[in-house]
Amino acid sequence: MTVLTVNKLTASVGAEIVGLDPHRLGNDATLGDALLEALEDNGVLVLPELHLDPVAQVEFCRRLGGVDHSSDGHHAVAGIYPVTLDKAKNSSAAYLRATFDWHIDGCTPIGDEYPQKATVLSAKQVAERGGETEFASSYAAYDGLTDDEKQRYASLRVVHSLEASQRRVTPDPTPEQVQRWRERPTHEHPLVWTHRSGRKSLVLGASADHVVGMDLEEGRALLSGLLDRATTPDRVYSHSWSVGDTVIWDNRGVLHRAAPYPEDSPREMLRTTVLGDEPIQ
Repeated sequence: MTVLTVNKLTASVGAEIVGLDPHRLGNDATLGDALLEALEDNGVLVLPELHLDPVAQVEFCRRLGGVDHSSDGHHAVAGIYPVTLDKAKNSSAAYLRATFDWHIDGCTPIGDEYPQKATVLSAKQVAERGGETEFASSYAAYDGLTDDEKQRYASLRVVHSLEASQRRVTPDPTPEQVQRWRERPTHEHPLVWTHRSGRKSLVLGASADHVVGMDLEEGRALLSGLLDRATTPDRVYSHSWSVGDTVIWDNRGVLHRAAPYPEDSPREMLRTTVLGDEPIQ
């Protein structure tokens, strides 16, 4: 089994992996398992200035699980999705403004796909100001509840929608925009996700629209309050990018968001998504 040097970045989320040879990523049969174990323990792994090329990034991600190819066509390398506000590089750039809000990927899939297992992001170009990526543990969010809250929230279910997340960044949409948002089906998830490992986390973020069976405003206030508690500054790791950095996060146990950056910023991240194998239940 590969032994990693892991330096924690905060008490609740994030660790830096130091001294990792990038040439081992696609060749070391045990490295994937070691990184997945570290990911389970820390939620986010920072691999500074690794300078992975896109092909090597996709090959590496295959060590972690199946690679999502649903967004192929945006980049010359299959399995790479450019995260940028430049519409010339990503025709869906307008939707990425919603990543400025806290979220968990995969809560509003087109079908019944499971949320992504993990996401790998590498920095090709960085913003002159803003553009940090922030992370908070949704496991820690659950662990921080009182016993009474854990009991009260155990049976709550929440409706998630693309419209909810998009309205946060486009509060005065055109009818055409609303129609496009509503073409994506809504999904109902438990507020508390009981994982196969036995750990529990809270399913929160921008896509969480309302609590089933609860007054609309009361339910939204509850969700907003829980999100605020989960993302207090002492519970957040903020990564300031350098070109060549690679960051991996456990999408099933981590909330994330991008700090706002100018629309004309050259910032470009190359994302590869590792397919999920566990439903929210």
